[in-house]
Amino acid sequence: MTFIPTSYEIVRKPRPRSLRAEEYLCWSRMQAEAGQGLEAIIHRKELERRSGGGLFCWGVGNAPAVVTRSLARLGQPIEVIFSVMKGRPKQVDVAPARVVAWRRYIDAEGIVRPLPANVLVTSRADTAAGPKTKHFALMCASVEPLTIRRGEPFDPSMYRNAGGSGAPVGASQVTALLKRASSEGRSADYEVNLRAWLVESYWVQLVDPIICSPDFEAINRLSSNDTETWMHFAQAMRGGDRQIDSVVPPALLF
Repeated sequence: MTFIPTSYEIVRKPRPRSLRAEEYLCWSRMQAEAGQGLEAIIHRKELERRSGGGLFCWGVGNAPAVVTRSLARLGQPIEVIFSVMKGRPKQVDVAPARVVAWRRYIDAEGIVRPLPANVLVTSRADTAAGPKTKHFALMCASVEPLTIRRGEPFDPSMYRNAGGSGAPVGASQVTALLKRASSEGRSADYEVNLRAWLVESYWVQLVDPIICSPDFEAINRLSSNDTETWMHFAQAMRGGDRQIDSVVPPALLF
């Protein structure tokens, strides 16, 4: 497996040569989210990628394994594979009552930072328990344009969860940090539909949401080269607020 090229603007930390890329893998299943269909989400992420020197952030609903923060600090190379979910998206994701844009994230050192200016991560605003106060995101990079690809099988049974007891991937796990356990799989129920690499703080907690009404139709009309318009749009959805860095007590992380 070839490691991520070092030509990204956002790849700053040197990677230890003793660490092998194939030791870990991040797998995420993707579908409609926050009122936007999957194809439209990928178009939006491609605008992010082009505007950010290769960097884009992919929102996910669950927290990472505890070991993820240590791996990010070490610079352990981790590829992320996205697969299209087999089931239909939930109605609450297709048509949520309210949508929020997330403005800040907690990095691998516990510092709360504004999301990069090119990034727009949205989610539904409410859960069954009330207003949503935190979300999560994969910080990714790719030199290749983001587009759904077909024909490359992926078998999650060849992997185990990297954290805890190393259990098999659960049916309810949408995003997971994995380690290879076998070279032979049982069946390839999924495909590798997108590839990227985890960068910066890898898998982060998002904070500071703001209610927004994103004009997804306007985003869909943007050319993938229209990065200037995208930057203005992303900042407008986030309220134009570039808050200063701060430190979060460890007890509040995840």
